[in-house]
Amino acid sequence: MIHACAIVLLSCIPSGSDSIPIPSVYEVRRTVRPPTLDGRIGSREWRRSGWSSDFVDITGDPDRRPGLRTRVRMLWDDSCLYVAAHMEDPHLWATLTRHDAIVFHDNDFEVFLDPNGDGEQYFEIEVNALNTVMDLFMNRPYRKGGTYNMEWDAGLRSGVLLMGTLNDPSDRDQGWNLEMAIPYSAFRRPGRRSLPVVGDQWRIDFSRVEWTLDPVTSGYIRRKGAQGKPLPEDNWVWSPIGEVNMHIPERWGVLVFKN
Repeated sequence: MIHACAIVLLSCIPSGSDSIPIPSVYEVRRTVRPPTLDGRIGSREWRRSGWSSDFVDITGDPDRRPGLRTRVRMLWDDSCLYVAAHMEDPHLWATLTRHDAIVFHDNDFEVFLDPNGDGEQYFEIEVNALNTVMDLFMNRPYRKGGTYNMEWDAGLRSGVLLMGTLNDPSDRDQGWNLEMAIPYSAFRRPGRRSLPVVGDQWRIDFSRVEWTLDPVTSGYIRRKGAQGKPLPEDNWVWSPIGEVNMHIPERWGVLVFKN
């Protein structure tokens, strides 16, 4: 767990650092009524929460500012953390429908959570515009010899609202909303904390994967480069990492639980 002094310590990281950006901080408010998971983020429950800062490039490079807006808002109660995301997108695209497919091969939205804040055991959830979910548990980051477990089930409840038509290049879309209820029960591990109380701080980050697309008769395909492979995807995040690697949990943002 990150202690109360963590935000003070994090704020001491030099703002001019090229490799370790300052982590973003979000104060999440408690709700007495869970939001309806229909993608309509303007509901009364969500008005208690504020929007995050707009997502930036994963590297933190200001010259690589995303061309499409992404932001999140959060709530919590005694059973779940609630996340809502709004993503501008003129070309709504998703193809994968099987649970635990490699969802980031489509455009997607991703959540990374470390309730204990020590970077040793953490969780990843990915969702596309078809509301297809991939979820996994990491025992530690890959660079420390970590392995993933896709048998882990987040018990996620989620809803998607499309503002446009999916897989239709003939029109211009506005984007999509995603609402998620992530139960704390999914985070239970031997010797680990999983239930937040007021004042707790978790490490959390969000990533949006966005591919460059070309229209085809059936919808869209990922644009290919000279070698016949898809061009690299864009990675846009809430709290920048400083390099193209989401699996550095000590560089994620800080989630502070408030009343």
